[in-house]
Amino acid sequence: MKKQLKYVGLLILLMGIVFLYGFSSQRNGRIKVKKVAIEFQEGANGFLTHQLVDKMLIQNRKSIKNQAKRVIDLQSLEQNVLKNPFVEKATVFLTVDGRLQTRIKQREPIARISTNSAVYYVDKYGVKVPISKNYSARVPLISGVKTTKEIAQIIRLLQVILNDGFLKKEIIGIRKTNKNEFVFDVRSGNYKIIFGKMENVATKFKKLKAFYNNTFQNKTIKKYSIINLKYHNQVVCTK
Repeated sequence: MKKQLKYVGLLILLMGIVFLYGFSSQRNGRIKVKKVAIEFQEGANGFLTHQLVDKMLIQNRKSIKNQAKRVIDLQSLEQNVLKNPFVEKATVFLTVDGRLQTRIKQREPIARISTNSAVYYVDKYGVKVPISKNYSARVPLISGVKTTKEIAQIIRLLQVILNDGFLKKEIIGIRKTNKNEFVFDVRSGNYKIIFGKMENVATKFKKLKAFYNNTFQNKTIKKYSIINLKYHNQVVCTK
């Protein structure tokens, strides 16, 4: 008898919990969205504005504001934001007090690609990012690359450059020639740097930085029009 009463008590308690949970869920579901909060994570890119993101958060052609929480399709809203080419990651969720929170990480361009038919950015993953009217990224201008394979190759070269504080500031443009060689435009002068093919990359940059150290000190750097790194253990310059 005591066992039966114990089971009955547990059953009543369980039913009570289920009832309270259901009541609480229904009440929570009726709460209307009072505010849309948009948070941009990491980086300083200005491709997107709060107003642009707000326009993406549309459901059934209506603004999310003042809609009940229970009718909000968070997955659909998140996918809608992720469709934007400037968005790398996005999370959309509702808070208890009726705030729709959106966290966005914008794509970070590492180069601006210029071809005969188009101009666009690429990020470190090789994803194409369109030119924006709102923001212009200060990244190296790349020309002479056409295929996905060539873009992947230039990204590997750029990653070396971007990981070096001096090279990142100095190299402002890269052109790939018909001989599959790379030529750099630099910030410190009108001279060109012939890097050559994608081989002995670390050695070539080491030679370049050593050459810079010497010529910056004696102020002879501006006498040259071409600095050639192609040859083994030497830097060949043209005045």
